[in-house]
Amino acid sequence: MYICKTMNSHKITKKPFFFKTLVFLLFICSACSKEVNIEIPGYEEQLVVDGFIETDCPPVVLLSKSQNVYSPTDINSFLLSLTNDAEIWVSNGTDSIQLELISASNLQPEVAEILAGKLRLKLNELIALPISFYTTTNPSMYGEINKQYNLYITHNGNNYQSETSILEPTYLDDLYWKIEPETVEYGESWARLTDPSIGFDAYKWEVKRINIINGKTKDETFKPTRDPYFDDQFFNGMTFDFSYENPMGRKGDTTHLKIYKRLYKLGDSVVVKFSKMEEATFDFFEKKRRQSRSSGSPFASPINVPSNISGGALGIWAGFAPYYDTLYCVE
Repeated sequence: MYICKTMNSHKITKKPFFFKTLVFLLFICSACSKEVNIEIPGYEEQLVVDGFIETDCPPVVLLSKSQNVYSPTDINSFLLSLTNDAEIWVSNGTDSIQLELISASNLQPEVAEILAGKLRLKLNELIALPISFYTTTNPSMYGEINKQYNLYITHNGNNYQSETSILEPTYLDDLYWKIEPETVEYGESWARLTDPSIGFDAYKWEVKRINIINGKTKDETFKPTRDPYFDDQFFNGMTFDFSYENPMGRKGDTTHLKIYKRLYKLGDSVVVKFSKMEEATFDFFEKKRRQSRSSGSPFASPINVPSNISGGALGIWAGFAPYYDTLYCVE
């Protein structure tokens, strides 16, 4: 009898405490909730500039209009966004040249090769596109080392301006191929670099294989690796060795084993294009690469891609100083 009373008493005192706790928690939760109204700013169309100049090559500029985030992303939408009614001038401090619209099918071979590589297209795919670029065939405006190039754009009554320089290139001390221990004929490309100790330096790594298969070179154009851009933040003034994978994979060589598709094969001849650039150019392409990789991830931090175009346009006017070397994959 005593035990039963004690149990009943225990139940009676616990039940009100439970309900009090529940009411308190509900009150706290309701106090923490708040209706949030987010105003998304309206879409405003902007001019997008994609321009570059390299040593011994003419300036090339592609203009387009920015797209609403909800717009289609297919090739037709891109072609419709292109802008061909602007006036563009480039000055090197001595001469000023107005660029002309030249269709992809009429581009100079060296320019077409660079553009196909940048757009990740084959040469015949680029030439077949109904697309035109602002450029020139005037040799006085071909890129030169240690020169600044100013870009002037007039479009729909608005003026845009930018400047870039072709720097003194940095040369590789050595370029070599080393077989991976677990293989007998596959390895990565290795290089030795002595980075200048004064100032900021940034680089881009691109490659193409030139050995012949079935009467053609393995690769038509240069292609960047997965992480082609890097700066000297952690190795300023140092000499060090670093490696890069094969970004081409097994393309053009069915005898290349799939498990080693990111390695170069014994007998490959690889031309390395090692380009130097200004900090603003590096900043643009590095942040653009990071944004592209994180696109769609709910955990990624937002990345604002900078622009060096004044006047309210987006994009980049970039100068590159390439240095070329050839890697022979032999022991």
